Amino acid sequence: MADTEQADGADGAEAVAAPKGKLKLMIAIAGVFVILGGGAATWFLFFRGDKGGDVKQAEVAAKPPVFMDVPEMLVNMTGAPGERVQYLKVKVVLEVKEDKQVEAIKPTLPRVTDIFQTYLRELRPVDLNGSAGLFRLKEELTRRVNVAIAPNAVNAVLFKEIVVQ
Repeated sequence: MADTEQADGADGAEAVAAPKGKLKLMIAIAGVFVILGGGAATWFLFFRGDKGGDVKQAEVAAKPPVFMDVPEMLVNMTGAPGERVQYLKVKVVLEVKEDKQVEAIKPTLPRVTDIFQTYLRELRPVDLNGSAGLFRLKEELTRRVNVAIAPNAVNAVLFKEIVVQ
């Protein structure tokens, strides 16, 4: 009799366990559908779209920059007493966004030239060693010209020629 009770108890446990297994399976299937639905919604909302509109906006925004020449400058550089005098010859170009900015900058060009020459005269030949020295010079000239021509702005100062003699 004890054997039959144990057998009945085992069948009852299996009967109770079967709905639990089906519940886990249903939850897993529902989870898969939620993940697939979320992925489909993400693609639909963010990645699907009219590619032609983006290309047209990029073409409009991709206007080439305008370049403005600054007169050539020749300055003597500071050095240690007793050393020979070294000269720096620089030709630079200012990169701006639009033609309108060139016209706005032209009246302040003497101020820009003065600021450049004042800064360049304080340089030492050691300051221009290597590409890092030229990069620092370019960044400093860009910062100074932007201060001089505010509220207008220059994107970059580009070197056409730079000679240390």
